[in-house]
Amino acid sequence: MRLSDFDYYLPPELIAQEPVEPRDQSRLLVLHRDTGCLEHHKFIDLVKFLKPGDVLVSNNTKVIPARLFGLKENTGANIEVVLLKRLGNRRWECLVKPGKRIKVGTKIIFGQGELVAEAIDVTSTGERILEFSYEGVFEEVLERLGKIPLPPYITRELAEPGRYQTVYARNPGSAAAPTAGLHFTDRLLKQLEDKGIQWIEILLHVGLGTFRPVKSEDITRHKMHEEYFEIPEKSAEELNKALEAGQRIISVGTTSTRALESAFQAGKIKAGAGTTGIFIYPGYEFKVISGLITNFHLPKSTLLMLVSALAGRENILKAYQEAVKERYRFFSFGDAMLII
Repeated sequence: MRLSDFDYYLPPELIAQEPVEPRDQSRLLVLHRDTGCLEHHKFIDLVKFLKPGDVLVSNNTKVIPARLFGLKENTGANIEVVLLKRLGNRRWECLVKPGKRIKVGTKIIFGQGELVAEAIDVTSTGERILEFSYEGVFEEVLERLGKIPLPPYITRELAEPGRYQTVYARNPGSAAAPTAGLHFTDRLLKQLEDKGIQWIEILLHVGLGTFRPVKSEDITRHKMHEEYFEIPEKSAEELNKALEAGQRIISVGTTSTRALESAFQAGKIKAGAGTTGIFIYPGYEFKVISGLITNFHLPKSTLLMLVSALAGRENILKAYQEAVKERYRFFSFGDAMLII
């Protein structure tokens, strides 16, 4: 398929710069996969479209203050670093700007020198492998020196950084939030529980590779960035029971979807940890999910391709056209879709 097949017109003013309060009052566009019919609702109405026995699967990752500003040793040049993936032994795969200034052996000084990074390698896609030196606990140093890395299309600082976390975030490690989950509130989770909707949590640490632009017109040539995921034993057991019973499994977000589909092996969900570079686009046959809660995604993005694989490209582009017409809010802090 061609990259241009996944383009659409989006007025810049529809890119949400701040979240709706309360969270569950964002809008919800419901797309019925079988008919292509669309309905307009509020996110709090989600309960109406679910039935007892349905399973919602969420990603409980937590965004870390992964954005660091430092100075290049000797020259004092300003350097920005975004932590993408922990590699162990104090090493991280990082996005570095400007990358050309940071060659192997170069050191970057953060704060008053309490954190120092040395470039020890360069990946095939241009990221740097940095090894950090510090005293104490890395997470505590990061909390003091780092910032939450908001997407580049959000141009305003958040008054409350916690608003870029889901209410159920508990496992630190992401460079970006699983934004479909930002709409959930404690009261909505209680309503789902009261109706008999099963809530299962898994983990995928979101790296910026998820949002890397597709540069090839032939989308099959695009390579996804590897991301770490975990399926707890109990979650796998409950998911496999649901699959065997024919219950609907509805994924909260594209990150949960990618973890679930990656963990499906030999006819069932396999518990454990691993990395995934799965690229889902039209033609893909879903093994686990039958529905999806998601935000509105960038034109020509791998995320738009994923939702098109589930609902059909024509249905998705029609829904996006309707969302633009009705002035929905787009991207991370924008409104939501339910595809069922």
